Amino acid sequence: MLICVKPKLDELSYRKKWLSDEKTMAYNQKWGGTIPFPKEKWESWYERWIINPDRKFYAYLYSEEEKDYVGEISYHYDESYDEMIASVIIDDAYRHHGYGKAGLRLLCDQARRMGYQSICDDIAIDNPSVSMFLKEGFYEVFRNDSIIMVRKELK
Repeated sequence: MLICVKPKLDELSYRKKWLSDEKTMAYNQKWGGTIPFPKEKWESWYERWIINPDRKFYAYLYSEEEKDYVGEISYHYDESYDEMIASVIIDDAYRHHGYGKAGLRLLCDQARRMGYQSICDDIAIDNPSVSMFLKEGFYEVFRNDSIIMVRKELK
């Protein structure tokens, strides 16, 4: 079973680990790969995403089978698209166990409970996760040389 857990401030070390891991962040090559997340930025990030999340959601995915955090899910409002944008990051060590699919379902359920009508993601054109989104009821809105925009209506 997979459950959403709001991390404590000192647990952001997991997020730092995932964002700095080349294998976990391989999907992000188009936008630079790994992402720095230094400890001095944790408090301000935590304030925006956990304590006072304005049109945002963030949670770790905890696997009861693994007895460990296996990744993170989030969404946020993106003004340029005028859409809620999803994000699912699964630790490379736990990929191909169904955690991405389960996490995406939990994320959609959360957005639906919050009253959002749809959720989207702009996925790099070469990212194989697009098939997971399509299998979970997302459809392609558009594509260009860089991204495939997918959307799911939350009924």
